Amino acid sequence: MLQFFRFSLVIFVFVCIACTSSKKDKSSTNSKIISQKRIEEKFTIPVEYFPEKDTKNVNHKLDSLLKRINKRHDFHGAILVSKNKKIVYKNQIGFADFKKKIPLKEESTFQLASVSKQFTAAAIMLLHERNQIKITDTVNTYFPSFPFENITIKHLLNHTAGLPKYFWVAEHEWQKEKAPTNLEMMELFSCSSVQRFFKPGRNFDYSNTGYFVLASIVEKVSGTSFGNFLKENIFDPLDMKNSYVYSCKHDIPHKNQLTGYRLYRGWRHIGIKNTVNDGVVGDKNVYSTTEDLFKWTYGLNSGKLLSKASLDLMYTKGETIYGRKIPYGFGFRVDRSDEKNIYHYGKWNGFSTALTNYLDDDLVVIVLEHTSYNALKSLNKKIKKIVTKNLDV
Repeated sequence: MLQFFRFSLVIFVFVCIACTSSKKDKSSTNSKIISQKRIEEKFTIPVEYFPEKDTKNVNHKLDSLLKRINKRHDFHGAILVSKNKKIVYKNQIGFADFKKKIPLKEESTFQLASVSKQFTAAAIMLLHERNQIKITDTVNTYFPSFPFENITIKHLLNHTAGLPKYFWVAEHEWQKEKAPTNLEMMELFSCSSVQRFFKPGRNFDYSNTGYFVLASIVEKVSGTSFGNFLKENIFDPLDMKNSYVYSCKHDIPHKNQLTGYRLYRGWRHIGIKNTVNDGVVGDKNVYSTTEDLFKWTYGLNSGKLLSKASLDLMYTKGETIYGRKIPYGFGFRVDRSDEKNIYHYGKWNGFSTALTNYLDDDLVVIVLEHTSYNALKSLNKKIKKIVTKNLDV
């Protein structure tokens, strides 16, 4: 009798485990099916323009501004302005290649620098919505040898992790000739003696390191490169044909990919070469065009790519463990005085970039440049003023 009872108990436990495993497998399979369906679906973002009669005056003034900053301030780049999900103005000026005197064109792709961070944040939120990660997970969940403990994904997103600068680590401790990849940089951290700035959550400190770590988590969880993940889950679904991730370690330059320049002795443009930090992606190294960023902005805001709950987190100020608000959400800066102004600037290797989304006005201003232009904030204000005064819609 006792043996029969024991045998029955073993069978019962086995059946329970099998059922639980089956449910998990089914749940995992369903999650994968849903994910695949989302990947294959295109969230069509129509590229529509205001009628010429409505924008004639605005276009004239913005053309004049573009010519003026090109001549006086060596601006070689592109601008796009949209209102109510329609393009008001789109144009470019200057050269793509100074030696060959090749002009910029619509398909010229700019390194987005830190504007890339919003794509990294979106990739994390996609994995979060698919229950593949939690934003409360620590980095050690995915990289056990990471030397800084108790840092969560949310700390990384909000720049409250207190991590040291990976630029310094790469420049002082990387011994190989080729620039490190994300995985190599993570491994370098595990044996580096560098110390963190503060314990996680205590302060806000803008960190490129945090966003390269986030991209590394995306690669680890998805089992593919960061570039492939963005292509399959964001760029292709939104029909962003001229957008991609470029790592100088792995990739060959794309057609229409621009080089960043600096002005030498006031007249000569010198191309800026790649550095030891250009193999790492996530904090930078997304390339795109103004029209693709238009699709991205409205695709994100549409709620089709990410849920409203995820978008609210990305657009909401973070806070420290002491309850102090910080001017950063997930991949986006939040204006200190007006929380409905969501934006980001970027500067890297001669590229200067800006994407500003005035949510209450449904106004988006995108500026991309590649000759070390340094007055983006002022230019953004001028563009907004011209559009506000001269577009009566």
